[in-house]
Amino acid sequence: MEREQSSAEQDARTVADHGPGSRRAAAQRQQMRQDLAAAAMDLFATQGYEETTVDQIAAAAGVARRTFFRYFRSKEEAIFPDHDDTLVRVADLLASAEPDEHPLDVVCRGIKEVLRMYASTPAVSVARYQLIRQVPALREREIAVVARYERLFTRYLLGRFDASDTIPATWQHGGDDDSMLAEVSAAAVVAAHNHVLRRWLRAGGHGDVEAQLEHSFEVIRGTFWATPPSGVRRRGTVVTPSASGDAATALELGAASALSATPGGEVLITVARTDAPLDVVLDSIKAAFNR
Repeated sequence: MEREQSSAEQDARTVADHGPGSRRAAAQRQQMRQDLAAAAMDLFATQGYEETTVDQIAAAAGVARRTFFRYFRSKEEAIFPDHDDTLVRVADLLASAEPDEHPLDVVCRGIKEVLRMYASTPAVSVARYQLIRQVPALREREIAVVARYERLFTRYLLGRFDASDTIPATWQHGGDDDSMLAEVSAAAVVAAHNHVLRRWLRAGGHGDVEAQLEHSFEVIRGTFWATPPSGVRRRGTVVTPSASGDAATALELGAASALSATPGGEVLITVARTDAPLDVVLDSIKAAFNR
């Protein structure tokens, strides 16, 4: 059964249908959510999560207890004030995507909205991350929040499979493979986002986190796209199988020469599937050196 929309989700939908007055009201409600979240974070950090009550959070924000429950269902939910709005934005992004854009590209753009939510307030995001690591209830809540994005992406990918004329041929598997590919692809994008985000948070919120996420997207594209769609850049060089030469011997010679290379030379890292023939792997390495 689908859950009821939160007040934040309802506000976000209302803004799209009404004028400036509704936008001001939604902005005020969003500000109150932020104020309550900030009060909760301060109290959790100073006196502990278990020791903090909803009454204390409401008092610190200057509102009544009943006002708190107009915005959040529980005190742990107050730690994640932006996810409802972000989920709506991501859903709208998926719904408005051009049909000729590769579905995995669309999902990557969607998860980037989530990353930007964290990156917009690095100090708050780092403090929240440190708090979540200490409180099991908050970790469970975070897992539940992340699962909502993954379900959204899975539904979108399954919908794109139904429109088979807009899907690259390598994705048209039919039968149970469709649902498997949709779930695995959505999970991969979300997992890549989580990996990059946690690394950035552990570094104190420093560094170009969007660039790191883009790199992870390229890795995912190379894994899930047998043939990249037109206009999409992809790392590495695509090669065709070759039957010439003794691949194993050549690979051994290549490894020996690599070990004796000068310290000042550049480093080449290649990625290959474990089921790829050795001659294909060797040809891809040669092609990379000749670029």
